[in-house]
Amino acid sequence: MSHRIAELTAPEAAERLATGACAILPMGSLETHGPHAPMGDYLLAEAICARIAERAAGQGADTLVLPPVPFGGEDFFGGVPGGVSLSVPLLQGIVEETAEALLRNGARRILVVNGHGGSIPAVEAAARTLRRRRGIVVPALHLWRAAGAFHAELGGGARSLGHGGDPVWSVALHLRPDLCRPERVRPRTQAPSVLGLPVTGFGSVRCGGAEFAVPTEVEEVAPGGIAAADPGGGSAEHGARLVEKLVAAGAAMAVHLRESAA
Repeated sequence: MSHRIAELTAPEAAERLATGACAILPMGSLETHGPHAPMGDYLLAEAICARIAERAAGQGADTLVLPPVPFGGEDFFGGVPGGVSLSVPLLQGIVEETAEALLRNGARRILVVNGHGGSIPAVEAAARTLRRRRGIVVPALHLWRAAGAFHAELGGGARSLGHGGDPVWSVALHLRPDLCRPERVRPRTQAPSVLGLPVTGFGSVRCGGAEFAVPTEVEEVAPGGIAAADPGGGSAEHGARLVEKLVAAGAAMAVHLRESAA
C-alpha cells in the first residue's frame, strides 16, 4: 500500500482521508550546501516523510505524503546560481491553500515536515492563520532545527555543525549518497566583514559586545555555502542516527494526531 498520494487513484485517496489518514506535507529548498552536497534538500525531507509514513503505519496510523514543496522561503540564498526561493507571503499562501484544499476534501489531520530554516516564518504564520480560521492545529517538524538539537547527543562533533555541514550533510550521506561528493568537502574560509564588522551568523554582526541583525547574503556568511568549521566530520552513520530520531518523532506525532482526534 503506497503512502504517496500521487501514486493513488482519487477514490483511494478519498477513502483513506475519510477514514482518518494524516496528510504530510514535505518542504525544503533549492540552494547551496557547499560544493559537496546536493542543492535540493527537499529530497531529504521527502525521503524522511516516506519513512515517517512507514513507521506510523506500523503503529496503526495511516498517512499520505504529498509531493514536496521544493522551494524555500526567501532569506540568504537569493544569489545562488540555480537556486529558487519564494517570498514569505507567497510561501505562506502555498501552505495555507494546500491545507485548505485538503480540509475541503476530507482531511482532518495535517503535518508539515519542513527542511529549510528560511521557511519557518511562513509555515508558522500559515499554522496560526489556519487555527484561527479553521480551528485546526497543524504541527510542523522543522527538520534541521530538531536534528541540530540531537547532533551532540548522538555523537556529532562541534566542528561539523553548521550550514554546508551537519546535520544536512550527514543526513544526505545516509539518504542520498549517490548525490554526494565527499571528495569536494573543504573547511570553512574566512567570511568578509559587513559594515566593517565581524559576521557572527546568518543575518548578524557583532558590535560593542552585542549582536545586531543585518541583511546578509550567503557568501557574506558562508563562502561557497560552508559555515561549518569542518564538514568532513559528517558521516552516513551519524546521518542514520539523526534520521532515526527524526522519523521516530514524526511518527509519534502522526500517531498522536490520530489518537487525539479520534
